[in-house]
Amino acid sequence: MNSSTAMPSAPHEHTAEPGESTAARLLAGWHATRRPADLTDHLRRHGQPPVATALGSRTPMPLVEAVESAGLTGRGGAGFPTASKLRAVAERRGRAVVVVNAMESEPASRKDQFLLGVAPHLVLDGAVLAALAVGAGTVHVCLPRTRTAQYRQLSEALDERRHARLDSVRLRLHALPHTYVSSESTSLVRWLNGGPARPQGSPPRAHERGVARRPTLVHNAETLAHVALIARHGPDWFRRTGTPDEPGTHLVTVSGAVATPGVQEVALGTPLATILDCAGGPTQPLRAVLLGGFAGTWLPTEYLDTPLTRRDLASLGAAPGAGVLVALARSACGLSETARILAYLAAHGARQCGPCRFGLPAVADDFAALAAGRADPDLLPRLHRRIGLLPDRGACRHPDGAARLAASALHAFADDVDQHLTRGACAAARRPARVPVPPAKPPETWR
Repeated sequence: MNSSTAMPSAPHEHTAEPGESTAARLLAGWHATRRPADLTDHLRRHGQPPVATALGSRTPMPLVEAVESAGLTGRGGAGFPTASKLRAVAERRGRAVVVVNAMESEPASRKDQFLLGVAPHLVLDGAVLAALAVGAGTVHVCLPRTRTAQYRQLSEALDERRHARLDSVRLRLHALPHTYVSSESTSLVRWLNGGPARPQGSPPRAHERGVARRPTLVHNAETLAHVALIARHGPDWFRRTGTPDEPGTHLVTVSGAVATPGVQEVALGTPLATILDCAGGPTQPLRAVLLGGFAGTWLPTEYLDTPLTRRDLASLGAAPGAGVLVALARSACGLSETARILAYLAAHGARQCGPCRFGLPAVADDFAALAAGRADPDLLPRLHRRIGLLPDRGACRHPDGAARLAASALHAFADDVDQHLTRGACAAARRPARVPVPPAKPPETWR
């Protein structure tokens, strides 16, 4: 899919398992009409944004309390409690700022792009309501500058809201360099302050002093759309789907060896196998799935009955992440696929600290040698040692994600590792790549 010109592929209806709630929420309008919602459509379906809730009126429940009661967590990858971030900014002195993170720099993800394509005003409602709740006068919406069609569409949505005089806060749209780490929250703050779109590793944190040295709330686009629905329908409604510990729905981008790849809205707690079935099912026997994206985890097929929750996946060293599920066919080589991803991640490091400048490229080189079947008795011990040195040492979490991917590949494809080291690369390693990976070239600009 050309992300700068085409609408993302349509989401697919989620087939219910016994006792499972599957009602479309974020994508309800799309399921009903199969067309993007302009402001008229949006207001007809959802009504006016409940401004009183955001401003702290006691009836209905104030927004921060409602979000906390709902149990909403961030849908950008980290899964941090949304209400905690709202409260941290609201409690700071001075006029705050809100940043909508719609960068979606994960190459295997299309969920935020799709959501903004079909329901832009739901995201913008959530951003405005969050701004009112934390005392912000400006909302910055950050998109990658490579997605020109999306930028035009969102500009039109902002124009609709201005003409309707819908919002009491200012909304500004920005196009940023599209690098893997440019979606990190401190990268957005740094760019909005006139710097490069690279992570800022040192304090202060954004909620303390972010954009223009003001307390700054950075939220993922999907997270803010959920905020808009919680403000309208309340926390009890939000908890009617998902699990008691992890309520709500999650947008998931399914790709790879499935019949109908696309974006789905699923209840948290849905088994991974069910999500694949909702994408038409595997087109051939699978070797593994990549969960969470390029900074995620390879899981062998024996774990496909695992529910999509952080709690259930934690024991496997995995997490829902940004909602990515890539099905890898048995006929593919997981080591060569991983080597290509690691080469891309190494090229897109910010090069501000040792793990990105030296460690990640070294791991990528070692993995390339392993994928190519180069006999070297020191290769595997060296690779394990270098992977272990990456986490918790960088200015951001980029090296941590790469280490997680590499370590999971060595585990999930252990039989292939043995063959590649003792008998050379497998036949599958010489076949065309199955996972689309952008070229492993450093970003042309960070500004």
